[in-house]
Amino acid sequence: MNESVSFCDDPLWDVNLTWYTTQPDFTTCFHQTILLYIPTIFLALFSPLELYFRIWKGSNKPVPWTLLNIAKSIFTGVLIVLPVVDLGYAISEDARTVHVVAAIVKIVTYAWALILAVACQRRGVVTSGVLVIFWFVATVCGAITFASVLSTPYLRGDDFMLPFLSYTLQFPLILVLFFLNCWADAPSKYKKLEEDVPNLTPEKHASFFSRAIFAWFDPFAWKGWRRTLEYGDLWDLKKSERCSGIVPEWDRHWEKNVIKSIQNSKSPSQLSITSTLVRSFGPAYAISALYQFGTSVLQFASPQIVNLIIDFVESDQPVWKGYLYTGLICLSTLFNTILNNQCFYQEYTVGLRIKTALISAVYRKSVKLSNSGRKVMTVGETTNLMSIDTQKFMDLTLYLNMIWASPLQIALAMYFLWDILGPSSLAGLAVMVLMIPLNAVVAQQMKRYQHAQMKDKDRRTRLMDEILNGIKVLKLYAWEPSFEKHVVDIRAREISALKKSAYLNSFTTFLWTCAPVLVALASFATYVLSDSANILDANTAFVSLTLFNLLRVPLNMLPMLLVFLVQCEVSLTRINTFMNSDELRATAVERDPNAKGGIVVKKANFAWDKEAEPVLRDINLTVKEGELVAVVGTVGAGKSSLLSAFLGEMERLSGSVKTNGKVAYVPQQAWMKNASLKDNVLFSKSFKPNLYDRVLDSCALVTDLEMLPGGDQTEIGEKGINLSGGQKQRVSIARAVYSNRDLYLLDDPLSAVDSHVGKHIFEHVIGPNGLLKKKTRVLVTHGVSFLPQVDNILVMKDGRISERGTYEELLSKQGDFASFLIQYLSEEGDKEKDLEEESELEDLKQELEKTLGKEAVQRQMMASKSVLTSLTDLVSDSSEKGLFNQRGKKRSSLMSTSRVHPYSSNSNIPPSERGLDEIKVGQNLIEKEKAEIGGVKWSVYRYYATSIGKNWSIVTILFYIIYQGFQLGANVWLSEWSTDPRASTDTSVRNLYLSVYGVLGLFQSLAIMTGTCFVMIGTLNAAAKLHSTMLHRILRSPMSFFDTTPLGRILNRFSKDIDIIDVTIPMNIRMLLNQSFNVLGTLVVICFANPIFIAVVIPIILMYYFLQKFYVTTARQVKRMESITRSPIYSHFGETISGAPTIRAYEMVQDFIAEDEKKIDFNQKCYYPTYVSSRWLSVRLELIGNLVILFASLFAVLFRDTMDPGKVGLSLSYALNITGPMNMLVRMTSEVETNMVSVERISEYQDTPQEAPLEIPEQDPPPEWPQYGVVKFDNYQTRYRDGLDLVLKGISVQIESGEKIGIVGRTGAGKSSLTLALFRIIESAGGSIYIDNENIGLLGLSKLRSRLTIIPQDPVLFSGSMRMNLDPFEQYSDRDIWRALSHAHLKSYVSNLPGGLNFDVNEGGENLSVGQRQLVCLARALLRKTKLLVLDEATAAVDLETDDLIQSTIRAEFYDCTVLTIAHRLNTIMDSSKVLVLDAGQIKEFDTPANLLARRSSIFYSMASDAGLTNNLE
Repeated sequence: MNESVSFCDDPLWDVNLTWYTTQPDFTTCFHQTILLYIPTIFLALFSPLELYFRIWKGSNKPVPWTLLNIAKSIFTGVLIVLPVVDLGYAISEDARTVHVVAAIVKIVTYAWALILAVACQRRGVVTSGVLVIFWFVATVCGAITFASVLSTPYLRGDDFMLPFLSYTLQFPLILVLFFLNCWADAPSKYKKLEEDVPNLTPEKHASFFSRAIFAWFDPFAWKGWRRTLEYGDLWDLKKSERCSGIVPEWDRHWEKNVIKSIQNSKSPSQLSITSTLVRSFGPAYAISALYQFGTSVLQFASPQIVNLIIDFVESDQPVWKGYLYTGLICLSTLFNTILNNQCFYQEYTVGLRIKTALISAVYRKSVKLSNSGRKVMTVGETTNLMSIDTQKFMDLTLYLNMIWASPLQIALAMYFLWDILGPSSLAGLAVMVLMIPLNAVVAQQMKRYQHAQMKDKDRRTRLMDEILNGIKVLKLYAWEPSFEKHVVDIRAREISALKKSAYLNSFTTFLWTCAPVLVALASFATYVLSDSANILDANTAFVSLTLFNLLRVPLNMLPMLLVFLVQCEVSLTRINTFMNSDELRATAVERDPNAKGGIVVKKANFAWDKEAEPVLRDINLTVKEGELVAVVGTVGAGKSSLLSAFLGEMERLSGSVKTNGKVAYVPQQAWMKNASLKDNVLFSKSFKPNLYDRVLDSCALVTDLEMLPGGDQTEIGEKGINLSGGQKQRVSIARAVYSNRDLYLLDDPLSAVDSHVGKHIFEHVIGPNGLLKKKTRVLVTHGVSFLPQVDNILVMKDGRISERGTYEELLSKQGDFASFLIQYLSEEGDKEKDLEEESELEDLKQELEKTLGKEAVQRQMMASKSVLTSLTDLVSDSSEKGLFNQRGKKRSSLMSTSRVHPYSSNSNIPPSERGLDEIKVGQNLIEKEKAEIGGVKWSVYRYYATSIGKNWSIVTILFYIIYQGFQLGANVWLSEWSTDPRASTDTSVRNLYLSVYGVLGLFQSLAIMTGTCFVMIGTLNAAAKLHSTMLHRILRSPMSFFDTTPLGRILNRFSKDIDIIDVTIPMNIRMLLNQSFNVLGTLVVICFANPIFIAVVIPIILMYYFLQKFYVTTARQVKRMESITRSPIYSHFGETISGAPTIRAYEMVQDFIAEDEKKIDFNQKCYYPTYVSSRWLSVRLELIGNLVILFASLFAVLFRDTMDPGKVGLSLSYALNITGPMNMLVRMTSEVETNMVSVERISEYQDTPQEAPLEIPEQDPPPEWPQYGVVKFDNYQTRYRDGLDLVLKGISVQIESGEKIGIVGRTGAGKSSLTLALFRIIESAGGSIYIDNENIGLLGLSKLRSRLTIIPQDPVLFSGSMRMNLDPFEQYSDRDIWRALSHAHLKSYVSNLPGGLNFDVNEGGENLSVGQRQLVCLARALLRKTKLLVLDEATAAVDLETDDLIQSTIRAEFYDCTVLTIAHRLNTIMDSSKVLVLDAGQIKEFDTPANLLARRSSIFYSMASDAGLTNNLE
């Protein structure tokens, strides 16, 4: 002390001057040292961090000079000058050392602040947190000194001293500088490239103060309050929150992990994303940990201040101390609010980055998966990874800090409790320790249920994906009920697992509600029973209670943390499994510009999996540059696999593959993007009009463009739904041609086009004189027409190249190629042909006879024919009955449907017949997703409440009221105990208080457990009901709904929205109920303790209410926008997976990844304001909540003479506790409303248009109906939707039993509409259809569709057993199924499969060939075998052999049935009983083929003439 006196004028500290006085002040020494040095020390400690992280690493572009930073610089300069004057005065007056040092410290400090400010300006830093806090601390410390200076006599008169006058100028300047530093400088005029976005988030250039309280969000909140927000209102994210900033960081660390894994072991270990997550996002998350540490420590200041206030009320201390305590408690809660919200904001931000990184990683991994890798997870399961599992990581980031913060908070609470209760607090600690093993057991069980639930969720999502993709087939077969039952069964298992989790959740709630009560009870009981001197007074009781309340938060957080950890661990395992899946080897095919040929393969073996047997063996091949090579062979010979091997899609087990130049690929099944037709052709290449026009003309697409509603700007629906098979294939060819590549791999590209168009494309594109004549081309084909024009032919057999050479060379070898041609010749020989085709076949036959000898050819042809068993006898026997005695020419890969040839009769379903051409003239097909505006309607809440059940809801609320009643009772009882003097002297009274307190605690725990159980089970029952209702409505929607709604959008409802209803909403409602009664109870207690508080409560409640309303309007709308922008991510993902080989072949992977990242960024751009708004709200709510603390403290100070300490303690402990519950209440109200958007989105699908009822029992036809198969159209009219033009106009025709009818007509004539009308896929707009005198319009759809048989064009199969794919209702015996398989030529194949009928069919039937899939469809038809069969282009996309098998089986098995065939070529229906000619939706002709051909004026004759059939027939 003497040292300080020699340094100063007086002692550093004088307790009588500062504390034990009615007018407190500090000593001059304290003012000149401690209060002066505090801001200086802060600046010295933190300015190096500012220099390194923000200034040195900042932009090189300076902030422009403005009035603001000029003013800051001038005022700081003046502030430097004033201490210089003080220094001069101190030296001249020979003042004490302290005054000299003080002046020097001020000069240095202010000069350093100025240097820091200028450095910020030069490096583009618009706001400095260090400077703002420095000036704030300087203001607070300076205000104390300023008040002291004003009270001294040294400002005037004889005692005047210049430094005192100087300080009266310095402090206002400090105050002004603090105010000026609260505003940000103008941003630099020179923007970084990543910041050059139209609407960058204002956070980037917001001031420190604005960031601290989220004031930069105010304009957005105001905008959302005034009007409905639009996408244009959303801010662009900073680079650090966009994919462009996140993904490279993730990749850098992931690649390090991959390299490390490879280097550390001979067989690389399973990689985990955990270390990548930690390295990529750990540093940013560490900042949130610092905030969390601050808030964890700071919250324990409040109980100490409560102790001081209770002491103040009990004593006669000076009133200023009461005001000081009130100020301190408000300041501590204010800083706690800011730190807590910054912590949450940082956690949200990191969570968003993690989610972005994981979604992108999953997408990028999925485009690199090998065949074996794709088996790990289906598209539906991978969609769940992106939508649900990534969200689990984001959820966890909000609670992860509690892993260490909870134990820290518990430790601090126990430390302070020890200080109050002594060793008795250990009793409470023992209770907590005992609860740990219980929770471990519960967590383990919850993990099991979580695993089971996620598995079932995956199964359900996968099945829904398949159902939506195959919905048309389900409707045609009337299989919806079976598949609906399958989904409902999976859903029941999922709900069962969720309910088990809910019971465990209720139990953990019981444990953790018990915990604080048991801890308090054990501690108080031990305290009062251990020593008679221990009296439970107000201080002891309520400071302890405040600490127990603080203890409740970490204890309640731990079970939630356990839940999130369990969920996240499950998701982590699933993502790790996926990320470790096999990828395609980049080295499988070597891109060698010096290769001696377009493709060079040496001694190569290929398989689809590393461990599998080779599919292709001993491949040695050189394709010269500019050569056209054809690949031929029977089904399953390995033709398509060979192209896949060239693309690197197969595992190369040995040998080498080299390609020279860039590759273009045309797959067998054309893949389309959901974009305009033009974009599908350009495929991201620049537009060159001349080339584009030439390509369209060569690919025969010009006529199609004229027919499409928007020309080449017509939007192509998902999977090309509004194009026919032929159009899709021609667009696919056009894409390849336009790409102008070096090497063209064409996998049977002409299989879906008419023979004339096939020839056109071959001549103008593929052949020797086509656009690709100088390119290297490998063409897989089943036909022989163009083989003489190719340079080389490869003959595939059993996965080997059995022969190679030119057409002539192979013929002369008399090997496999000659056998292939003889088989082709024998199958084509008896069919109807045009003159050109007749001539081609005759030339081929003569060529073969010349090479092999006439007798050899005849003998082999006879042998080939005998393979077809005795079907020829059946054919000849039935020829007089008008059956298909002439099967029609083989629809080879060069001969199929087309819409280009103006006179070809084709069965492609044009837009007009799919209900899509009635879209108003324009090009958009996919309807925009509907976004509701305004509040979530009460009807949505009513709908959800009805789903839960009225009685269930009432009982739930009742238990929450009981819980709150017992909790209030326990605390009021404690208040009475602490102020009852008898409790300290009478043990029976004390024991009564103790017992009742314990019983009240037990009952509140039982009540909350029961209430929680009721909430969880009720909401899960509602979730099950909502799902089953939506599922039923979706399955009963008409096809027009699916044609105009992206499947990803529907799937989003079944995955993400259902997950929110399953998991998020129950938790929201549970917390809403909890917090509602908590807040209500708190206000009741405070008003009970201090009735005058009622005057404050009402305005505070009103402020809360209006703030909540203000917030919800914005939060609700951005939540809807986020939900809507989520769907395109999944739609794009599904589209990418289905077209992955094509995307990889064109080296477009990076383009698709960029598109995916663009969609992710857009979705996160919508999510960003959602979580910012929650923090913005939280800060404001907590600031209002702090008013409750302020007034509770203030009233305790003002009315200390009339309030007893027990009630003061009770009201303050509750007031301190109200900020959290009130904040949570408003947040949960908002969360419930924003998450109710999911219920709203699901309820939207309650309004989807529905088909007619499946069952109408009173209208059921006889069991044997249709007995004859007589079909009568009576003035039948139909349209696709109300308000659109008729597509069938007054059709009147009768088809007799057993007749074989060919339906022909030009494009848009209404052929498919006629068959769709039979199955009532489209409904009548007038007139009727009768089948065996039953009006089908009156029948239930299930009865109608199940009594008709169709073989559709697309062979759709579902994942599941082979038996389920044939008989989902399990109506038939195994014997019936085997018989059907036998007739479908599949019996031997299926019987050899592992499991036979129980063989697992992959998603979409991927483990069966296209031909085999179509034969399964044939088996379905044979199994059902009704009197009416419809063939809808049944053989339009299959190979020669499958076509033979299908046609021969139909003739044999359906000889006595009525058969309606949509003709894709006229010669296939020339032997029909009659031909129905449609034009513009009307019947123009209906007669036998012979009669129609006899009339040269008939439409049919002109069509036949143009097809080259009339001369042959004449």
